[in-house]
Amino acid sequence: MGAGWAWVLTAVLAASPEPKVVSPLIKVRPGAAVEGRAEAKLSVARGECEAAQVVLPGNIQRVTAQPLTLSGEGAALKASVWREAFLDVKTPSNSQGRTGPWPDALVPVETPGEPSLPTVLYVEVCAPETQAPGKYRGELHVKADTKAMAAVPFTVEVQPFVLPATASLPTSFGISLYSISRGHGLSPESPEAHALLRDYARTLLEHRVSAHGLSMEAPPVRFENGRAVVDFRAYDEEMAPYFDGTLLPSGARFTTSDVRDNRKASTDEEKVAYYRAFAEHFQSKGWPAQLFFYAKDEPKPEDVPLVRAQSKRVRAAGKIPVLVTSPLDDALQGTADILTPTLNCFFPRPGPQTCRNVLPLSKLRSRLPANAKVWWYQSCNSHGCNGGPIPEAATERAYTGWASYMVDHPAPLNRAMGPLAFLTGVDGELYFDTVYAYNTQDPWKGLFEFGGNGDGTLFYPGTPKRLGTQAHQPVVSLRLKHLRDGLEDYEYLHLLAKLGDEDTARALARRLTRSGYDIEQRVGEWETVRQALTSRLRARWESSEYAKRPGVRP
Repeated sequence: MGAGWAWVLTAVLAASPEPKVVSPLIKVRPGAAVEGRAEAKLSVARGECEAAQVVLPGNIQRVTAQPLTLSGEGAALKASVWREAFLDVKTPSNSQGRTGPWPDALVPVETPGEPSLPTVLYVEVCAPETQAPGKYRGELHVKADTKAMAAVPFTVEVQPFVLPATASLPTSFGISLYSISRGHGLSPESPEAHALLRDYARTLLEHRVSAHGLSMEAPPVRFENGRAVVDFRAYDEEMAPYFDGTLLPSGARFTTSDVRDNRKASTDEEKVAYYRAFAEHFQSKGWPAQLFFYAKDEPKPEDVPLVRAQSKRVRAAGKIPVLVTSPLDDALQGTADILTPTLNCFFPRPGPQTCRNVLPLSKLRSRLPANAKVWWYQSCNSHGCNGGPIPEAATERAYTGWASYMVDHPAPLNRAMGPLAFLTGVDGELYFDTVYAYNTQDPWKGLFEFGGNGDGTLFYPGTPKRLGTQAHQPVVSLRLKHLRDGLEDYEYLHLLAKLGDEDTARALARRLTRSGYDIEQRVGEWETVRQALTSRLRARWESSEYAKRPGVRP
C-alpha cells in the first residue's frame, strides 16, 4: 500500500463499467461491495515493491495485458501483472473466516478464470536501489475476453530513501525439496526438481524471507583422529548464492541458516566435531547469515532429555546458537540460545489463555541470559487448531484477532507481523513450512491444515498442466505478498528509528499493531500511517549523511 493512495469513494465496483483500482489490503470476494478509483497512485522506496489491485467489471474468462512500463526521472520501471485465483474455503479458520471463494494464488494473467468470480489483477512495481527518485507514469491496457477495457493510469513516486536489500529482521521459513517434488509430480533426484527448489527459495528471498530445509542433504563427512573432514562442495553449490548475495541483482542474502544434521556422526564426539566444522566453514566463507541448530520441535516433557543432549553437543562445538520452540519452561532452562515461543505466548489477554506460560517480551528477557535471543512464530494456537468457530464464546475470542497467515482472514492480519516485530523488539521470526499442504492434498482445492486455511503453505504448485506453461514454477500467494509488505513496514520503521526518530516510529507502529491480537483492520488507517511514515522518513533522509553521500547506506 503506497503513500500516494488517495481513496475516492465511488459506486460499488459491480455497478461500474470501467476497471477500478483498490488497495492490496482488500480481499475482493464475490458479491463484496468494494469501492475504488479510476487510477493507481503508488509510492515506493528504492529497494521496495508496492502493488495495486485492478478489478475488471463483468463476467470474464480470459484476460490479456500489455506490458506496463512507467517512464519518468530515470530508467523505466516495469510492472508485473498477475490474475488472482480463488480458493474455495469449506471450513473457516475460526469465526473471523468464512466459507466460499477467497482470492489467494497469483497466477499468470492469461490463465483462464471462472466467469462467476471477480476478475482481479495484482499489479506490482519494484524500484531497484539505484532507481532515480521522482514520478513515473504509464497506463495498464487489458482485454477482457476480446473486449478492450479502458486504460488504467499508473503514477509511481519513487522516494529518495533506500531500503536494505537484505532484511533487517532475521527470519527462517521452512521449505523442502521433497514437498515441492511431490506437489509438482517430480522425482526429488531430478535436475528439474532441484532447479525448481532454487526458484522457490529465490522467490522467498525476493520477499525478504530466509529459508531453512531446502534439499535437506547433509554434506558428506568422515572422521580422522577426532576431527570431522566435511566435503562442502555440493552444499556450497546449493547454498552459497543465498549467503554471498549473488542470487539476486539486489545482492540480497539469507539472514539465517540451519545446521544440517548428519547421520554419519553417530557418537557425541563425532557430532561435536561435525558441528564445529560447520561453524568453521561458515566463518571461513565470511557468510554473515546466522547459523543455528534447530532442536526438537515443540518438545514434549518426554523430549526434554533429547533437547538437553542436543544443546550440550552443539554448545561444545561453539559458535552455533541452539533454537528451541517452546514457551519459557523450567524443565528446558539453559538449553536455548534462541528461545522461540508462539506469538500468543507474548500477549496476555482477558479470558482463557492459549499458551501455558504467557510473558510479555520484556519479562521473558529478564528470565533469560543476557546474550539469549527471542524469536516467535505463528501456529494454530492463534486461530484455533480444529477449524470453525468454537461454541464456547470466551474460548473463541481467545483465538481471534491475532496476526495470521490464513487465507480467510483479513489482509491486515496477514501483514501485521512486521510492524508488530518492530514495536515489541523481538529478534526474529520462525515459520515451520511454506509448502506443507503439497504433502497432504491438492493445494488448489484446499489448504485446510491444523485448523486453518493455509497454515504452513504460502505457495501453490504451478504445474504446466495447471497453468498452461512450458515449465513448472512456484505460484505465490497474496498472503506472501502481504507478509513481504509487513517486512517492508518493518524496514520503514527500523530506518526511521535509525535516523533518530524512534519515538515517532513506535507511535506509528502502535497505531497499526497495538498487540498481537489487537490489529488495526481499517485499510484507511494503514494508509494514513504509511503516508505519515513516508513523509517523516523523507524529511529525515534528506537531512542525513545518506542523502549527502549517496554511496553510504544505513
